[in-house]
Amino acid sequence: MEVVVDEKAGFCSGVVAAIQAAENHLHSSERLYCLGDIVHNNEEVERLSAKGLEVITYERFAQLRDTKVLIRAHGEPPSTYQLAARNNIQLVDATCPIVLALQKKIRKGYEEMKNVGGQVVIFGKKGHAEVIGLNGQTDNTAIVISDMLDIEQIDFAKPMRIYSQTTQNKEQYEQLIETVKQRCASLGNDNVLVFNTICGRVSNRIKELTDFATSVDIVVFVSGQNSSNGKYLYEHCKQVKDNTLLISGLSELKKESFVGVERIGITGATSTPRWLMEKVATWIEKNL
Repeated sequence: MEVVVDEKAGFCSGVVAAIQAAENHLHSSERLYCLGDIVHNNEEVERLSAKGLEVITYERFAQLRDTKVLIRAHGEPPSTYQLAARNNIQLVDATCPIVLALQKKIRKGYEEMKNVGGQVVIFGKKGHAEVIGLNGQTDNTAIVISDMLDIEQIDFAKPMRIYSQTTQNKEQYEQLIETVKQRCASLGNDNVLVFNTICGRVSNRIKELTDFATSVDIVVFVSGQNSSNGKYLYEHCKQVKDNTLLISGLSELKKESFVGVERIGITGATSTPRWLMEKVATWIEKNL
């Protein structure tokens, strides 16, 4: 039996930078607040919590004064920065540069659309932290599309700017774009601009995962249950290798899952810590 950990799996650069920022501040301070989970992985959240990182809600954030709060890689809407300024809260801003650039694009598109009575469309998961931050750039007026059923919210006769959450499914985004353009063209509306805003790290993982999954007999995909990126990448992995298991921690591993397999692959989402995948590999090696 051979256990292989995917060399290309693990945190994306934005998450790495956010965690590094948290750890740097925790070295010089006993406590640092974080507005929401720093990453959609409970194991990593618990590790940092033990070091003094306290996850808070927006309600708690509104009550704080004269302290430090970490902004995670997902980014925040302008209202968060405004509240921090009023309450003398020092923000440790770890917004991913890719997300920050997207926020600026959406703000620019929103100003353009506001002048011509147009609309901003964001393809993303409703309620997701990144999408909340993106929608905030439009004063919360964007049309958020989570699946094709949502497109009827769009007025296809009006000017439009279309963007995607950075971790969305590329194929689904392309399908949305094609459908919207066809509907707009049927009404003579050619004032539609589409922006390719899916993170290259996410889209590149598709080919990497395909190659990795085909090289093993079974895939153990490690991901937090709330990770949009994890859900997307796991579903692709499952399509390539039907014998794919989705777990969030060691307690979900079962010996019987590995009966008769010779080569076991461990991989995960861009929100999955490398150390957790290594722990999964160690458990398998010790228990099989």
